[in-house]
Amino acid sequence: MNRDKPIIYAGGGLVTNENGDLLMIFRRGKWDLPKGKLDPGEKIEDCSIREVTEETGVQNLQLVKLLLVTQHEYFDKWMQADVIKETHWFRMSVQGVPTLIPQTEEDITAIEWTKPSDISVRLVESYDTIREVLEHSDLKY
Repeated sequence: MNRDKPIIYAGGGLVTNENGDLLMIFRRGKWDLPKGKLDPGEKIEDCSIREVTEETGVQNLQLVKLLLVTQHEYFDKWMQADVIKETHWFRMSVQGVPTLIPQTEEDITAIEWTKPSDISVRLVESYDTIREVLEHSDLKY
């Protein structure tokens, strides 16, 4: 990875409900996990919770632990430059099975509570970093 590129810091969540279902979003043709950029002065834990809530509508998230930190390169349309996104992934849980509200302005076209038996199917249409996050989790799928 080219270290000369700007680094964008982000937080994300691997969220399960009380049934053990995984919160997944579908954006730009891929199944993904909710995540987003850190705001100035914000703590990474607060960013992760805020982004999951904004992208999915899920409230009252419980932060369990930091799972891992991933990096990937992409072209940032706002900066008009190639950047490195460093995402801090947190394990989260929520009581009940909250109703999901996709943040369509972030190109989220579908959102679901994915049963563990369906996660492998979703990962076929996902990113390497999302597979890496799941490999570092306690989820059995």
